[in-house]
Amino acid sequence: MNLPRLSFRPDDPAFFQNPYPHYERMRSAGRAFYWEEYGVVAFPHFAEVNAILRDRRFGREITHVMSREAAGLPPIPDHAAPFYAFEANSMLEREPPVHTRLRSLVNRAFLSRHIERLRPRIASLANHLIDGFEAEGWVDLLPAFAEKIPVIVIAELLGVPAEMSGQLLDWSHKMVAMYQFNRSRRTEDEAVAATLAFSAFMRAYADERRGDPRDDLLTRLIEAEEAGERLTSDELVTTAILLLNAGHEATVHAIGNGVKALLENGADPLAALDDDPGGAGVADELLRLDPPLHMFSRFALEDNDGLGAVPLKQGQQVALLLGSANHDPNRFANPSRLDFARGGAGHVGFGAGIHFCIGAPLARIEIAEAIRVLFERLPGLELAGVPQYAERFHFHGLQELRVRWPLR
Repeated sequence: MNLPRLSFRPDDPAFFQNPYPHYERMRSAGRAFYWEEYGVVAFPHFAEVNAILRDRRFGREITHVMSREAAGLPPIPDHAAPFYAFEANSMLEREPPVHTRLRSLVNRAFLSRHIERLRPRIASLANHLIDGFEAEGWVDLLPAFAEKIPVIVIAELLGVPAEMSGQLLDWSHKMVAMYQFNRSRRTEDEAVAATLAFSAFMRAYADERRGDPRDDLLTRLIEAEEAGERLTSDELVTTAILLLNAGHEATVHAIGNGVKALLENGADPLAALDDDPGGAGVADELLRLDPPLHMFSRFALEDNDGLGAVPLKQGQQVALLLGSANHDPNRFANPSRLDFARGGAGHVGFGAGIHFCIGAPLARIEIAEAIRVLFERLPGLELAGVPQYAERFHFHGLQELRVRWPLR
């Protein structure tokens, strides 16, 4: 089967500032295409993206069934080895049975009924942050608001000092940069340094907490490690860092992108939240419209027909274009329109299948409460300039979000 070969440079401002017209071109080319810049088969339609995310013939790792060499993967360079050694213990990168064991440790902590208890704290934190800039009449919402809420909440949930949030953010940004298109040697070196520093901090902090157990997730992870069968010390450190990174990195941009969408569309989020008191539908529609994560990869774990779109060989890597799938008109009518009546139901911004975002219940509450408090406290809120997206892919988030409001 001859696939169309398409070229889209993710570091081209025309692409990362507004990828959605480019996704439309991708979808119009067929069910799949070969993305020249990534050197992989890419799936841009909702049907295939959603199905492959759930299909056990595809996985996040491949070396449990074949060697890197056999899969056509280059050797891991020595200078980046510490980062990949860390990743080897991440449930995000593993398949069953390892993934099942690791995820079961933290899954109960993220059940909706447990996370719902955090709603008052999230609202209180949002109000506290606004207290700090309300009198100014303007602010860049990303560093002053959107970045702070998720990192403080996940740090408190895990049991890590919230006053470390600035350092945690710095380490996290440098580690997550490893997933960006066209990364440099400097990016890799900074990611390795951040991985080693973050791991050393978390290992030392966990050692201290063994003698000071508390009612938090870190204590439960330590207890699982000490049970001797379900969690190793390295897995404990990696899992704690994964939760801190994943628990805020995407939600920061979900809040920023969501506020931008609301202000550009002239939407009334308070009316929408009155109709959807928990805010899950509001959060899902904002995540569908402009999600923070636009691409996720999978490996073919066996030869298969790529859901009828393209023959795939075992070990072949494929790109699943979440941002494109969420704008597929065959799944979402008028996909470029913000429509709270639809509620974003079924979007793939959180993924799907066994790797569905474990923090989705928390993210929905953080997005809903941040928006509710922001628009209640700052009536007349508006954009102060044209928001610009940062030069990155496959994450999609703003560089800054300057807003203003009339002083009373």
